[in-house]
Amino acid sequence: MSSANRVLFDAPGPRARRRIAVISVVTVILIVAAIGWAIELFARSGQLDPNSWVEFTEWPYVRFLLNGLLQTLLCTVVSAAVAIPAGVLLALGRLSRNGLIRRLSGAYVEFFRSIPLLLLVYVFVGGLPAIGINVPVFWKLVIPIIACSSAVLAEIFRAGIRALPRGQLEAASALGLTRSQAMRKVVLPQAIRLVIPSLVTQIISLLKDSTLGYAASYPELMKSAENLTAYTHDLIQTYLVVSLIYVVINLALSQLARYLEERQGRNRNVLRGAGSRRVRRVNRDVNDVVLNAQ
Repeated sequence: MSSANRVLFDAPGPRARRRIAVISVVTVILIVAAIGWAIELFARSGQLDPNSWVEFTEWPYVRFLLNGLLQTLLCTVVSAAVAIPAGVLLALGRLSRNGLIRRLSGAYVEFFRSIPLLLLVYVFVGGLPAIGINVPVFWKLVIPIIACSSAVLAEIFRAGIRALPRGQLEAASALGLTRSQAMRKVVLPQAIRLVIPSLVTQIISLLKDSTLGYAASYPELMKSAENLTAYTHDLIQTYLVVSLIYVVINLALSQLARYLEERQGRNRNVLRGAGSRRVRRVNRDVNDVVLNAQ
């Protein structure tokens, strides 16, 4: 167990490990039994009949779901492309020496981190059109996602910046860089690399947030599935297929986040080892100088 984990909780003893193993085995058995029971119920009701699934092998149905998936990915990509730079700016605003900028950025972050995303979507769907402000359906979903996600991303970037040693900023200032230049050229690149796994996790959250498109009648994947069930009446089959699509995409993104995190850990170990060798070499050179001077 790593030292970080030992700080959070004590390492379990032999009895605790046996108890955890027994609970894990029992939990797996219960989950498998529940899945088996559900499959049996589906079989009894005819939901596993091959004729109920044949439509998902026909191109018109597949194309309809692929169009919904394309809209989901478009919503996610556009939201991420705007929310990530906005999150960087908000993080810098919260760390600004200007009191007004710092308070305004903090108020934005705290407000949009607290408000439910679905409520904000309803504001764009029903509230703003009532006062004459009406935007395209796509932006009725994307703008609320950007507003809420940028606030969350701002805290991620701020945490990454504050996790860096303070000496980074001081060293950049000693080289003659202004604070803004030091942030842009020295601090931010390191902070972004530090929080890349968290960024991937937040993109997964953006993908899930796109399912709120039903509230704006935006034809993303879940809304497409709803429209398809209204036509075919195969509710279980359709939503199982859509769930599988979401699981595959989220698993791929989760694996990407895990890979990036492991790669960062390896890079940190390499840099730490190189730094240690450099320190030992410098110390050896200093000792040689001292001995020669004596």
